[in-house]
Amino acid sequence: MGIEIERKFLVRGNAWRAQVSHSLRLCQAYLGGDRCSTRVRIEGDEARLNIKSRTTGIERLEFEYPIPMADAEQMLTQLAGAQIDKVRHFVTMGDRLFEIDEFAGDNTGLIVAEVELPSIDADYPRPEWLGREVSDERRFLNLALVEAPFSTWPDRAAIVLELQSC
Repeated sequence: MGIEIERKFLVRGNAWRAQVSHSLRLCQAYLGGDRCSTRVRIEGDEARLNIKSRTTGIERLEFEYPIPMADAEQMLTQLAGAQIDKVRHFVTMGDRLFEIDEFAGDNTGLIVAEVELPSIDADYPRPEWLGREVSDERRFLNLALVEAPFSTWPDRAAIVLELQSC
């Protein structure tokens, strides 16, 4: 059994872009479930099946397994509904890796950073581009972004302004 401890933040401005070590396009979709989310994801030339408990916050159960690319492509086209399309940028600060997701499609304009931690109270850097924490806001979960994309949020303009400030 795996436990994921992850904090999620809005990303302000563009200063983070100079610190990106590499980026990867991701396409993912969800396959249903009331108590967990089951996700199939293509990351570059790899495919993975991921199962997470459906909880909000910084700690949840997580299981992840590699799967054949052909299986992932078939699941995405024949079993999944709406998909998340994003570019994940990787920024290392000290001993922490920030994964910055820049969303496309119906979620264009939304940029969030995630940092996985070894414990709930672990310390992590707080660069100037790290905005408001949204770990406890369900609507920022990828699964929620499939169900209610950023383009449909009534406060979208205010969040875009928040992201541009820095």
